[in-house]
Amino acid sequence: MQLDINGLTPAAFLAQYWQKKPLVIRQGFKHFQDLVSPEELAGLAMDELVESRRVYQQAGQWHAEFGPFDSYEKLGERDWTLIVQALNNWLPDAEALIQCFDFIPRWRFDDVMVSYATPGGGVGPHIDLYDVFICQGSGRRRWRVGDRGPHREFAAHPALLHTEAFEPIIDTELLPGDILYIPPGFPHDGITLEESLSFSVGYRTASAKDMVSALADHLSEHDLGAQQIEDPDRQLSSRSGCVDKADLARLRTQLTQVLNDDLVSEFSGRYLTQSKCALDLPDEPLDITQNEVLAWLDEQPLIRLGGLRCLYFEISLERGIVFINGERYQLPAELADVIPLLCDGNLLSKAVLAPWLNNAEFRAQLTEWVNLGYWYFDDLSDGEDE
Repeated sequence: MQLDINGLTPAAFLAQYWQKKPLVIRQGFKHFQDLVSPEELAGLAMDELVESRRVYQQAGQWHAEFGPFDSYEKLGERDWTLIVQALNNWLPDAEALIQCFDFIPRWRFDDVMVSYATPGGGVGPHIDLYDVFICQGSGRRRWRVGDRGPHREFAAHPALLHTEAFEPIIDTELLPGDILYIPPGFPHDGITLEESLSFSVGYRTASAKDMVSALADHLSEHDLGAQQIEDPDRQLSSRSGCVDKADLARLRTQLTQVLNDDLVSEFSGRYLTQSKCALDLPDEPLDITQNEVLAWLDEQPLIRLGGLRCLYFEISLERGIVFINGERYQLPAELADVIPLLCDGNLLSKAVLAPWLNNAEFRAQLTEWVNLGYWYFDDLSDGEDE
C-alpha cells in the first residue's frame, strides 16, 4: 500500500497542511481495498472487548448506542452508521495502512477507526480535537468542512456533541481511494451517498489538564517530588499576607525542578504507551520457552501485536530504557541498539535480531514479551485457534 499526497512530499505536507488546514487527497491510495467487509465489521462489533457504537436518526432525533451488537434489524436500510474503534488492535492488516503515515511518529498515533454507513448515514456535524486522515473505502460519501472559528457546540444526544451550521470551505464527494485530512478544530460533516466504508487514521495528544492529573498520580505512586522549599537567604518581610516576587520564583522553581527531562520522559513513556482500548492479549501469560522462540525464529518473524504501544526517548536510549504497554523496561546498555528495532518496525526476523540473540538477558526478555502476547508468531497463533 502506497500513499500519494497529491504529489506532495511528506515534508511538504507537514509544512503546508499539518495542523494548519484541511486537504482533499484525490486517489491517495490507488486500487484501495477495504480492510474488512461489512459482515466482518458486524462480527467484531459483537465482541464485548471491541469498542463499537452505532449512530442513527429516527423521526428527526439523533440516537447513539454502544456495543456489543447482535442485530441491526430495527435500524432499517437508511440513516445509520456502525463505528468500531481501534481496528488495528484486532486486524493485523491495518498495520499496512498505519505505516503509510509513519512520517508522523507513533507516539502521536491514536487508532484506526472504521465506519460502515447506509445511505444517509453519518454522525452529524461536529468538531474533533485530533488530526484525522479519512480514507474512503467502498462507496461514496459527501463531506463538508468548515473553517476554524467560535462555533457553538451542543449535545444532540448525551453521547453526541454536535456543532451549529457552518459555511463549508470544502464540499466534496470522496470516492474509493480518496483521503480527507482534517486538523483539529475544523467543523465537518459526512453523509453517506451509498453503502460505504471509511477508515480513519487518527492522531491526538492529551490535554495539559489530563497530563497534569496523571502526573500527580505518578508522583504519588512513586513517591517523587517530595522536596521542600528551602529559603535560608530569606529577607525581612513587612507584608505578612503577601507572596512577593522572590517567593513566587521559589514556588515556580520548586515545580520546575521536579519536571526535569528524566521525570518527564519516565512519566510520558508510561502514559503514552497505555492503550485506550483493549488489546488482543492472552488471558494468562503463555508458556513458551527460549528455545522454542529461537526455533520458531528460524521459520518466521515475530510480529508486534496490533495496537501495542512502544517507544523510546533519545535522552535515555543509550541507557537501554524502553516503554511498552504502560511499563518501563530497563535493558542493559549494550542492548540499546535493539530498542529502535523493537519500536520503529512491526516485524522482528532472526536476521535482524541476530546480533543480540547470544545475549542471555535479551533472550529472556524477548521470551517474556512473547509470553505476554506483545510479539507473536503468526503460524503458531493460527495453529492454536484450530
